[in-house]
Amino acid sequence: MSILHSTRQTPAKGLYAERVLPRIADVALSGRAFARSRERFASGLEGEVLEVGFGSGRNVPYYPATVRRVRAVDPSLPGRKLAAKRVAASQVPVEFVGLDGESLLVEDARVDHVLTTWTLCTIPDVERALGEMCRVLRPGGALHFVEHGRAPDPKVARWQDRLTPMQRRVAGGCHLNRPIDELIAGAGLHVARIENYYLRGPKVLGYMFECVATKQ
Repeated sequence: MSILHSTRQTPAKGLYAERVLPRIADVALSGRAFARSRERFASGLEGEVLEVGFGSGRNVPYYPATVRRVRAVDPSLPGRKLAAKRVAASQVPVEFVGLDGESLLVEDARVDHVLTTWTLCTIPDVERALGEMCRVLRPGGALHFVEHGRAPDPKVARWQDRLTPMQRRVAGGCHLNRPIDELIAGAGLHVARIENYYLRGPKVLGYMFECVATKQ
């Protein structure tokens, strides 16, 4: 799960970043554990949804019928090509509305839900991006996210700090050590529900945050 989506201010350059990384991410995020998380967090979506870090469209099959439309943000054009069949097969219309998670091309208080899955680790200015997500949510709307980040075990966290510089180079800017719960609280959102656990595999890669946070 160490190869994740990237929502940079400009699309990544180079053959590896543009051609290879999106395909690796598509495969790496396709296992049963990821599918179960997607199903859990898509089940509460309805109305107008903004998905930041759309990637190859792995969440598309899990959109419930209660969703009226999804607006998608992602910088990877190859990722969109990988998503094409999933989007075409979806009963929920998907509209791409931008490349940049830090500057959303969506009106204030316009969407009912924001969805991110394994995305916040890669955005350079994650505080700004979360502020933008809060801005576009309607009062009472919710941010649904499944992310990996800083572990509570000090030994694991120290290894996350050591490995993050290398991880950023090979995995599209991915940080292993971001305190996701603190970042969400700092954005002014109310954490309605959060679950933490380790995925099977190296703990340094797999401390998970599943959360629904609402805008008051």
